[in-house]
Amino acid sequence: MTPALKNLSGLLIDLDGTVYVGDEPVAGAVEVIDFLRSRNIPFRLTTNTTTRSLSSLHGKLVSMGLPVEPHEIFSVIRAAVAYLRSKGKPSCYLLLTEDPRGDFADFPQSDEQPECVVVGDIGKYWDYELVNRVFRMVLQGADLVALHKGRYWQTESGLQVDIGAFVAGLEYVTGKEAVVIGKPSRSFFQLALEDLNLPAGQVAMVGDDIASDVGGAQQAGMHGILVRSGKYREELVAHSPVKPELTIDSIGDLVGLL
Repeated sequence: MTPALKNLSGLLIDLDGTVYVGDEPVAGAVEVIDFLRSRNIPFRLTTNTTTRSLSSLHGKLVSMGLPVEPHEIFSVIRAAVAYLRSKGKPSCYLLLTEDPRGDFADFPQSDEQPECVVVGDIGKYWDYELVNRVFRMVLQGADLVALHKGRYWQTESGLQVDIGAFVAGLEYVTGKEAVVIGKPSRSFFQLALEDLNLPAGQVAMVGDDIASDVGGAQQAGMHGILVRSGKYREELVAHSPVKPELTIDSIGDLVGLL
C-alpha cells in the first residue's frame, strides 16, 4: 500500500470520467466496486451531474453493469435537496431538465418571485432572455443556488463549457455570491463524509478533475487521487496549484494499491 493510502478507511469516487465515460464503464470499474465490497471498504460514488434524478442515475449505472446500490450514490441532487430542506420549504425556480425535477417535488415552484433559483445543467436552453430573468429574480431577493460551478466537462466530442460560466456571470451582474452545492464545495464533501460516517483524514477522493475532485477534497481535509481518464489533461494539471497525493492511470489501478 502506498503512503497516500496507508490510513484509508473509505473512498469517495467520482462517476463521470472516472467510473464511466459516456455510456461505457471505464475498464476495471466493476472489479474495483466488487473489490471494495469484498474488503468491506465503504465508498460513495459522487457526481455533479444534474441532468438525472437519483433513480435515473442508479438505473444508468446498473444498465452499464455496475453493481451499485442506491444508497452508495451521493449526487449533487441529493445534496441540494438536503440543503433546501434545511431552509424549510423555500419556493424555487428550477433551471433543470425534466428528469431531476421530481426530486424537488417537496418544494413549491414559483416563476415570478422565488426564494431560491436553483441552477443546474440545461444545455442549449440557456439564452439571454433566461439569464436576464434570473438576474431580475436575484435582484428581487432570491438566493442563487448553484448545483455546481464546474468550468468544463468531458463529452464524447471533447471538453465543453459547463454551468460555472453562467453562475459566475450571474454573480458578477447581481453582486450576490451563489451558494454552491456540489464539488468542490467543502459542504458537499462534509455531507458525503457524514454519510460514510468517517473522518476526513481516513478518506480519499478519486477523480479526473484536478480542481473539483482533488482540490475540493484536500480543502475538506481528505486525500486526493487523480486519474488520467475523462477530463484529465496533462497541460491543465501542470498549471494547477493542486498537487494530488497520488496519480494513477485509471480507477482499475486501485485494486493493486489498496
